Amino acid sequence: MATTTLTGFSVMSLLSLAYLSWDLMSPNQVENEPDPTFNVKSPVQQPPHIIFIMTDDQGFNDIGYHSSDIRTPVLDKLAADGVKLENYYVQPICTPSRSQLITGRYQIHTGLQHSIIRPRQPNCLPFDQVTLPQRLQQLGYSTHMVGKWHLGFYKKECLPTRRGFDTYLGSLTGSMDYYTYESCDGPRLCGFDLHEGESVSWRRRGKYSTHLYTQRVRKILAAHDPLSQPLFIFLSFQAVHTPLQCPQEYIYPYNELENFARRKYAAMVSSVDEAVRNITYALRKYGYYKNSILIFSTDNGGQPLSGGSNWPLRGRKGTYWEGGVRGLGFVHSPLLRKKRRVSKALVHITDWYPTLVGLAGGNESLTEGVDGYNVWEAISEGKESPRFEILHNIDPLYNHARTGSLQKGFGIWNTAIQASIRAGDWKLLTGDPGYGDWIPPPILPGFPREYWNLERHITPGKSVWLFNVSGDPYERFDLSEQRPDVVKELLARLVYYNRTAVPVRYPSEDPQADPQLNGGAWGPWMGDEEEETWDYQKENMEWKRKLKMFKS
Repeated sequence: MATTTLTGFSVMSLLSLAYLSWDLMSPNQVENEPDPTFNVKSPVQQPPHIIFIMTDDQGFNDIGYHSSDIRTPVLDKLAADGVKLENYYVQPICTPSRSQLITGRYQIHTGLQHSIIRPRQPNCLPFDQVTLPQRLQQLGYSTHMVGKWHLGFYKKECLPTRRGFDTYLGSLTGSMDYYTYESCDGPRLCGFDLHEGESVSWRRRGKYSTHLYTQRVRKILAAHDPLSQPLFIFLSFQAVHTPLQCPQEYIYPYNELENFARRKYAAMVSSVDEAVRNITYALRKYGYYKNSILIFSTDNGGQPLSGGSNWPLRGRKGTYWEGGVRGLGFVHSPLLRKKRRVSKALVHITDWYPTLVGLAGGNESLTEGVDGYNVWEAISEGKESPRFEILHNIDPLYNHARTGSLQKGFGIWNTAIQASIRAGDWKLLTGDPGYGDWIPPPILPGFPREYWNLERHITPGKSVWLFNVSGDPYERFDLSEQRPDVVKELLARLVYYNRTAVPVRYPSEDPQADPQLNGGAWGPWMGDEEEETWDYQKENMEWKRKLKMFKS
């Protein structure tokens, strides 16, 4: 197939050369970086440098080693030389995944079990939680965050620099324009959202965010001495969340994709792939690589309406089907004892907290009370995972399934409530799990709406599903009626977890958060001395009243 040419060379050829040459300068590479004065192996006794890279809305089928239409040679190579995590779970939307990574705790234990933190909500990561970067600081790490926060910002005490990060550059809200950094939370409710530390960074407007964030990481690596202090960097890319925006040079290689959304989405993934190449090169150049651990993870499933794909898994972003919660993930490190393999060990996003604290030299007392497990031996040595069970969530505020009842839950659980749990090979869902179709990759010229209903197999009137996800990872065979004994056991586990749940934190939106009242930018609007006065029970009742009105 013919490809667009530039001065006699095809774009595909140019990109191939770029990937083969680690020294090639690219748009998101730092100019005038100082030459390294050291490039030797770090002392064995020093804890490893940790680079955690998270992408936004990247689906299970949106990486080269799972996909036939998206090319990610760098990610593929890093994963192939490391350990691919093929039984790895995240949460179905942004805030929950980030909160569980940062705290190591399920949503029911932080009050964030419903939806996301909206920009105008006076809500953020609970102050009584000791965060992962705070623990790493205690263990002597230099900690840095770059990218999307989305864990609340109504007070300055909520900001990344107050929750354990020495430095921060990124956005506080859930999505924004990749060039102007404008973020909107409804009509005429828009504001600038790029922050450095605790200040608005107006001067960086116009730089593509994937490039900007990569430059920042490379500058951190260039300025730090890897022999003097271990480093933790949390790079939380905005990509590949909507809006679908990308420099044109990344789109050319995908001109053969007839679906426009998929074409731009694939280009955005390629820009992330290049960014990871530049970061990996910097790790080698500045002497970090031999004593480093690079973790790659998505935050939730892909959104097919915006070019993403979770095929052949069921469901999409925002649902508790496998397409919403089965995450892309791998670990690349010279410190791995058994490399170049695929791991089927059960791993959840909460596990990174105790795993990384353990690698940093912390003892078990520093992770007491978290819901995660230290899974390093399972990843590095191929041992059995200490994790047997995952509580995906219990959300008492989500739309209740009309056909659910306490009777259908054997008198111990109201199946109208949205909840999901996995134990061993079994996965149980109750209530309304979300959109539950199998959505083929978007390849038609228009949009997948032409075949949106081809695989609609949700049985009307159901509020309980049971799957053996080890033998049926695509969730096509519901066994809830054949195995009521397993259903009852898993419902009992939901009851157990629910007894430990804290009240849902989902306050009403505050009109004082309007960016136009705060200099045109999103940021803290409430003083730290102001008390949190909302009544959780009252707020929950108000939310239920709104849901009832919506249904009517």
